Amino acid sequence: MSATRYAYLGPEGTFTEVALRTLPEAATRELIPMVSVPAALDAVRNGEAAAALVPIENSVEGGISATLDELTSGAPLMIYREVLLSITFALLVRPGTKLTDIKTVTAHPAAQPQVRNWMGEHLPNAVWESAASNADGARLVQEGRYDAAFAGEFAAATYGLEPLVTEIHDAVNAQTRFVLVGRPARPSAPTGADKTSVVIWLGDDHPGALLELLQEFAVRGVNLMLIQSRPTGEGIGNYCFAVDAEGHIADRRVGEALMGLKRICPKVRFLGSYPRAGVTPEEVRALRAGTSDRDFTEASDWLARSQSEASVKSLSDVCLL
Repeated sequence: MSATRYAYLGPEGTFTEVALRTLPEAATRELIPMVSVPAALDAVRNGEAAAALVPIENSVEGGISATLDELTSGAPLMIYREVLLSITFALLVRPGTKLTDIKTVTAHPAAQPQVRNWMGEHLPNAVWESAASNADGARLVQEGRYDAAFAGEFAAATYGLEPLVTEIHDAVNAQTRFVLVGRPARPSAPTGADKTSVVIWLGDDHPGALLELLQEFAVRGVNLMLIQSRPTGEGIGNYCFAVDAEGHIADRRVGEALMGLKRICPKVRFLGSYPRAGVTPEEVRALRAGTSDRDFTEASDWLARSQSEASVKSLSDVCLL
C-alpha cells in the first residue's frame, strides 16, 4: 500500500480537492484525482492509496447516495476524519460566452438542488446534464460539449474558462461534509467532540422495527445527527440505515448502544469514530443525567456488588430483621 498517496473525487479543481488540501497532512501526500467516488474508495481497497477524501453529505439535500452505498457494500472501510466546506458556485463558460448563449449546463448531480432556483430565474430554458464531478463538468465545457458548468470559481483557470456569474447558491451558508476514508484499524482516541458512523440492517419488517433501533440510542442518551435509509438491493421495501451519532465508540453510552443493535440486528457495519469538524469539546451539548461514563461504571459496579456473596448475605440479614 502506498502510504504517501491520498485519492479524491477529481479531476483537478473539485470542491473535494479544496477540502482535502485543508488537511495538514495533504501537504506531504501525493494527491491522486479519481473519476468517481467508487474509484476513489476502490483505490484504498486495492492499496493504490492510503486514504481517500469523498463527499458524504450536504446541507441542502442530505446524504450523498453514491458514497453511502459504497461504504455500505463491498470490502469494509473506515472513516477517520471529516471536513466541512462552505459551498458557493460560479457559472463557468468559454471566453466570450454570454448568458443568452447558454443552452446546456452541467455539474455533479449534488450541485443541481443547490442552484435549481437560480437556474429557474436566469436560465429557465437551459438543459441540465449531469457530470461525474463539478470539475469534470468544467472540462466538458472546455471541450465544447456544454455551454456552461456550475463549479467552484477556482476551477476556471485550470480549464481555461471564465466565471460569468459568481456567488451562486439557493441556500445561504450551504456546506458539504467530506470524509477521509481508509482501511479498518483501531479508531483514534476520543477527543470529547466525536462522531460515530454505522450502517444498520433490519432483521425483518414489522411494526416498530425502526423504533426498536432508535430506542437503543435513545435510552442511553445518544443523540443522532443523521439517519438515512438506503435500499439493500434485495427487493422493494428492504432497507438499511446509515446513522451518525454523537460520541465515540469508547464512550460507554455509545458502545452499549452498538452492542444493543448487534443483539437485535442481523448486521451492523461500524464505519468509524472520529473527531467532529469545527466543534470543540466545550461546544458539545451536556450529557443527559445518567448517561456519562461514570454513571455507567457506577451502575455496573452496583450490579456486581448486588450479585456478590457478601452483598446477598447482607441483604438477607436485613430482610430477617
